Amino acid sequence: MISELYVLWGTGTDPYHNLALEELLLDRICPGRCILYLWQNENTVVIGRNQNPLAECDLSAMAQDKVRLARRLSGGGAVYHDLGNLNFTLLLPRQDFDKTAQAELICRAAERVGIPAERSGRNDLTAQGRKFSGHAYYQTRDRAFHHGTLMLSVALEKLGRYLAPSPEKLAGRGVASVRARVVNLKDFSPELTIQALGEALTEALEERYGLPAMPFSETELDKVALEAAAARFASERWIYAGSEQLPEHLERRFPWGLVRLDYERAGTCFGRAILSTDALESPFPALELGLSGCPLNREALLARLKTLVSDPAARELLQLLEQLPGGIEDEL
Repeated sequence: MISELYVLWGTGTDPYHNLALEELLLDRICPGRCILYLWQNENTVVIGRNQNPLAECDLSAMAQDKVRLARRLSGGGAVYHDLGNLNFTLLLPRQDFDKTAQAELICRAAERVGIPAERSGRNDLTAQGRKFSGHAYYQTRDRAFHHGTLMLSVALEKLGRYLAPSPEKLAGRGVASVRARVVNLKDFSPELTIQALGEALTEALEERYGLPAMPFSETELDKVALEAAAARFASERWIYAGSEQLPEHLERRFPWGLVRLDYERAGTCFGRAILSTDALESPFPALELGLSGCPLNREALLARLKTLVSDPAARELLQLLEQLPGGIEDEL
């Protein structure tokens, strides 16, 4: 049961510092404590933990416009942040973690400022059928956070310029572009501000738990640990982990997310194979699959996949591999 509420308003707009701060706040969660962290990034594309930025973003356009790239701890898809967007993170003990209740809390906050909010799909909030908020989640053994975006006045032309989602993903949403799918809250409430939106979130949280939210200061965190975490989030090793586009690729959309496999062949066998996904809770992590040398044969592939991931995930990956040009053989 939650007995302590805190709210922290971030003061900087550096994505690596902000992600580090989020990570350190999770370490401050203990039984009964909930922290609401409100923050903003300036001109940043943030990808999910298991995504390949080479396939998700227009890195050339980002470099030209000096837009930063960051990788977060949670799964899910790529998003564009600017100062027209407010990010929220709810951090709490895992025993009190409830995605549905937390999403409803965000809906109530939106309704407080006159937005007709509804839950949609696996992790979105919409207004009149268009997305203004996407959510993702991260859990440890005893702690968790639920974070997301609230698009107030995001530069939608930039969002469309930097994000390059799969056509299959867009088709699944019934839209032709990522820009066509989203909406800014200012379209419904022109006078709405970031400050008012954050205050509505705080009030909705206080109402949910029947407690006042006390201020939490960044100065309460270990400065050296915060700087080290920010350096890790800013490192190319973290941002581009497993990022490579091989000569060929396959994509398949499952109910829980889109999976992409970049691969190369070596005769009738696999060469290298790199997996990425926008799944919120991936049944397999982003990794270079150990398929090198495996014959393009259903039985051999399934056996190899079962050594890498769980049986259900192995069978789903096999469905993806069945899309290989020319198919896969039933027998050796």
